[in-house]
Amino acid sequence: MEQAFIEDIFKINDRKTFRAAALEVFHFQAKHCAVYREYLAALKVDPAQIREPEEIPFLPIEFFKSHTLLAEGKQAEVVFESSGTTGTNPSRHHVADASLYRESFLRGFYSFLGSPEELCILALLPSYLERETSSLVYMMDHLIRWSKHPDSGFYLDQLEELSAVLEKRNNDAHHTLLVGVSFALLDLAEQHPMDLWSHIRVMETGGMKGRRKEIVRPELHRILTEGFGVNQIHSEYGMTELLSQAYSRGAGIYYTPPWMRIFTRDTEDPFSFVLGKTGGINVIDLANIHSCAFIETQDLGKLHSDGGFEVLGRFDASDIR
Repeated sequence: MEQAFIEDIFKINDRKTFRAAALEVFHFQAKHCAVYREYLAALKVDPAQIREPEEIPFLPIEFFKSHTLLAEGKQAEVVFESSGTTGTNPSRHHVADASLYRESFLRGFYSFLGSPEELCILALLPSYLERETSSLVYMMDHLIRWSKHPDSGFYLDQLEELSAVLEKRNNDAHHTLLVGVSFALLDLAEQHPMDLWSHIRVMETGGMKGRRKEIVRPELHRILTEGFGVNQIHSEYGMTELLSQAYSRGAGIYYTPPWMRIFTRDTEDPFSFVLGKTGGINVIDLANIHSCAFIETQDLGKLHSDGGFEVLGRFDASDIR
């Protein structure tokens, strides 16, 4: 696909331009992504008959485990793998252009959280750091480098050191973002409870990764707000198979950047959409130009009329991620 069009993806600013770009990416992938092309053929879908984004078939996310999703003529510059659990087959996202991923996550981060150069960024991601193929670690590593703050960095199991850094940030009032996987944030809140000032934001991502009993997000946020003395917990919604992320500034309501859009499908009929009720989450991520931009996830959620969405859990028997 032409580089000029790829650059235009990040200039999308309304539904009209999103619609046009989504249809163009769909027709490109229907022709040049062999796995997606064969999936459409199996569904007996004629790409020429697709006129609206709502008509585009979504590829089940499990295909990232069993197939290489990459546009013909492209080679992977980097391959990201999902975490999963021991004994499960991980998803693999073959990324042809890592700079496209960097552009996407930087623009999304900037839109929701501000410039990383103005932040002290503290990453508490032990389960991810144990894997060299984590897309989240790749993202956070670059954000930390762009931060340039001397205390920015990864804190694997150094909860006491991290607690001391947070106390320093309380005292010097430097804007700070603490990003952590849920189970690690709970460990920090329990072992080192503190009252963080308003210039320090706490953002959870991921889940318990088999380290703790799964709990619903409102309960997780209640424990963390009490443990850190903050009014709200921010959240990030992303996955190996996506090059973009959605963010919540609190209350568990996520919003996407303009080149990403969420649909919720009927739990009984994957080809029908629902609004305002629980359904399976489908994602259009136009940054996934060289793999597949139209993904049917195994997450359950509720889509609101303003485009915000909640993540409510996962389908039964789906992998822990």
